[in-house]
Amino acid sequence: MQPLDLVVIAAYLLCSAWVGLRLSGKQHNVRDYFLGSRQLPWWAVCLSVVATETSALTVISVPAVAYIGDITFLQLAIGYLIGRIIVAFVLLPRYYNGEMATAYAYFGLRFGRGMQSTASVAFLFTRLLADGVRLFAAAIPMKVILDSYGLEMSYFTIIAGLGVVTILYTFIGGIRAVVWVDVLQMALYAAGAVIALGFITSSLDVNFLSVAAEEGKTRFLDLTSNPFAAPYATVTALVAGALLSTASHGADQIVVQRLLGCRSLRDAQKAVIGSAVVVFFQFALFLTVGLALFSYYEGASIEQLGLDQNDEIFPTYIIEGLPAGLSGLLLAGMMASAMSTLSSSLSALSSSTMADLYQKFTRRSLSEAQGLRLGRIFTLGWGLVFIGAGALFTGTDNPVIELGLSVAGLTYGGLLGAFFLGLWVRRARQLDAVIAFTAAVVTTVWLFVFQPEVVEFTWYTGIGLAIVLVVGYLLSRRHRDGAPGADAARAPDPHSTEEAQDHA
Repeated sequence: MQPLDLVVIAAYLLCSAWVGLRLSGKQHNVRDYFLGSRQLPWWAVCLSVVATETSALTVISVPAVAYIGDITFLQLAIGYLIGRIIVAFVLLPRYYNGEMATAYAYFGLRFGRGMQSTASVAFLFTRLLADGVRLFAAAIPMKVILDSYGLEMSYFTIIAGLGVVTILYTFIGGIRAVVWVDVLQMALYAAGAVIALGFITSSLDVNFLSVAAEEGKTRFLDLTSNPFAAPYATVTALVAGALLSTASHGADQIVVQRLLGCRSLRDAQKAVIGSAVVVFFQFALFLTVGLALFSYYEGASIEQLGLDQNDEIFPTYIIEGLPAGLSGLLLAGMMASAMSTLSSSLSALSSSTMADLYQKFTRRSLSEAQGLRLGRIFTLGWGLVFIGAGALFTGTDNPVIELGLSVAGLTYGGLLGAFFLGLWVRRARQLDAVIAFTAAVVTTVWLFVFQPEVVEFTWYTGIGLAIVLVVGYLLSRRHRDGAPGADAARAPDPHSTEEAQDHA
């Protein structure tokens, strides 16, 4: 590392914040702050969704997946496409019906504010932990940099520094700042991966793909492994990947908030389906980087390389193998990608806290200025909480992307199951949904904590979904046929797709 690298990193972080503030425009009310006045172009939302879901986890962890294993991870992207098609044509029309501000407003219409608040709290908890992992992931390459200069700094200090800069532009610019900074960061680390791959291959005397094939690392399909014990077995990747993507892009406010900022339902559908295509090629790119690194380091183990964890492989190459300035730019991209995810979470958590909790329970009528000020207060508060959550993680034996997906899966199945329970089981009422949802979350948490070796994280969403549908249906049998809950009876019919599309 050279001083030029540190200059590039500092300059890029400041540039990202400036671009976010410059393009965010002036915020006048909550609609501007949380939804961008529903005037965001679909292609920018598409790239923003990709940048948010991949972030620093993809940049540093997916190459490690290929380095220590193979490319069966790529099968997940096919499942993701299936899941996003379901989101586009089943869930999005419901959200655009009535111009909902959050993913959980549907629960308020179908079941009542109790279920809406329960879902919102579950989202807040899951997002806090999952993005705490993402912040930790971003701190890994930064710590490698500082250690190379002899400046030993704790993960907490690094996380706090990233958090403060992110809070600044999110606090002021809202969702517009978040989306446009995401587009910039997506372009940077995708280009950085291509450049790094070019440098790696130019230094090799062998064809790295041939070496990877000889070692069995180019295997794409895994039709022989136990689908419950292997996270990337073909059945697991396609089915569980589809369920995970349906939940993450249809029941997670961090993505739904962006989709609701599009100009129309059709634009939102293009954005969510397009994001799956981009993710496939992005996963393929970073897995290829991992295969090239395997040849570059001659298949050395993590211990032989003198590293503490798998996710340090790519950051270490960036520091040691790239010229001054370029390595700083790639590392800046990693920092900025984590900031984009954090800013997305801050905006989503703030909007959900305000719409699903504060306004539902206080029922206060706020002026535009008061609403905007309160939204910013929630953004600041969640930013400080995120810094603390990121500091909870100090290391992991598995690639950190797997830890992030595991944590997210704890409530995804329950949330997705509650959506389908409302759509498919007309007799289900609020108490039925709350009990079923709670049972699903408790079960997946128990599996995550006590049975991590028995059931892989890729199945958490499917298990939670099944529990909610089965338990919710059985509980709904207590009620008379065709008798929806009181809140659902007063609300517009959320079961008519045609009606929802016409209204949108």
